[in-house]
Amino acid sequence: MTVAVQSRNVDIQPTEKKEAKTDGYSRVTEKDRSLAEHPEFLPVWDPRDKFPKLQPFKHRDRGLFADPQYKNLLAEATGPIKQFNVTPKLGTEVRSGIQLSQLSPAAKDDLALLVAQRGVVIFRDQDFQDKGPEFAKQWGSYYGPLHVHPVSGAPPGHPEVHVVWRGSEPTDFEIPFKRKVSNIAWHTDVSYELQPPGLTVLAMLQGPENGGGDTLFADTVEAYDRLSPLMQSLIENLKVAHTSTDQAKFAVGKGGIERRTPVDSIHPLVRWHPVLKKKILYFQKAFGRNILGLKEEESENLLSFLFDHIKNALDLQIRARWEPGTVVVWDNRRVVHSATLDWDSPEVRHAFRITPQAERPVHSQEEYDNWTVEKELEELKSLEATLAADPGDLYAALQKGLDGLKI
Repeated sequence: MTVAVQSRNVDIQPTEKKEAKTDGYSRVTEKDRSLAEHPEFLPVWDPRDKFPKLQPFKHRDRGLFADPQYKNLLAEATGPIKQFNVTPKLGTEVRSGIQLSQLSPAAKDDLALLVAQRGVVIFRDQDFQDKGPEFAKQWGSYYGPLHVHPVSGAPPGHPEVHVVWRGSEPTDFEIPFKRKVSNIAWHTDVSYELQPPGLTVLAMLQGPENGGGDTLFADTVEAYDRLSPLMQSLIENLKVAHTSTDQAKFAVGKGGIERRTPVDSIHPLVRWHPVLKKKILYFQKAFGRNILGLKEEESENLLSFLFDHIKNALDLQIRARWEPGTVVVWDNRRVVHSATLDWDSPEVRHAFRITPQAERPVHSQEEYDNWTVEKELEELKSLEATLAADPGDLYAALQKGLDGLKI
């Protein structure tokens, strides 16, 4: 079963200017390299980089080990902590008093809990940009195995560092609007993976000096809670197919790379958060294919309703404004996000993302408690058959408890 999907690529920059090299890889143009303040974080695209398929693993969120009063995080303050909540339910901005690079493991546990509870935490005046790619990897790996993006550029020797780069050419902000009236693409990162990220870090290296380019975040816990009890019960046990196929085709078609074979995964539409003990709407149009067991029009209409619910509810959204030295840490499970493209003058924008993988998405605490690698590997044997099955076959299998077709 297939439905029309949004073809926009949300994880790589489609307007990157690259320069072919005789040693086998591509990189940004010489002009843009000369403008980079942190060249050690400049991306290259090396087609020789190949990585095996990701395997399931048992994950325990570091927020489960935190002090509920954040005592460890507060004890390591570098001075008076100046912070405010962006909204009552979503987002906190920390202006001073916490230097992320200096946190102990116990304080990093408290940070994980804070990020889960607030969804998005914006830190100012950080020094990640001065620490280099290797430090960033070591810091982020505390929270889980670091995801290697299958198609994006990365600093040489550091494939775990996902680079966001927009060069100085005017076309970098003009091209997206030649065919579209909006560049907003709500998504959660790499949801096609079997175990997508939880706590995620994006650090600004360079720009913006004159504002613009905010990142939008929307709270999918609040989005779920606002649904009627009947709607919640109707979607409670539905599952959505996610795929990286479109992203891989887009990247290769633009002269990019493919580090891993494209993957498909099946995730619950309503996901259970192991730290918050709450339910989340977990889907998107970028990588989401369809709701299993529904016909194309049924799936498309239900997903469009839920997507419009999140997109149009401005009162469950925030904007994170970027400035030099900003690091934003968010929970890729409970929020969706989108870049904005609202500036109109040539300006380098350079950032990097560290993306630890988290638990396998599940729909209940019972499923979370009983999950094992062995069970998951057995389930994966039926993945292709489940994705290829017609809605009637899936329904019959569900009703009869047949092996081989599972939703």
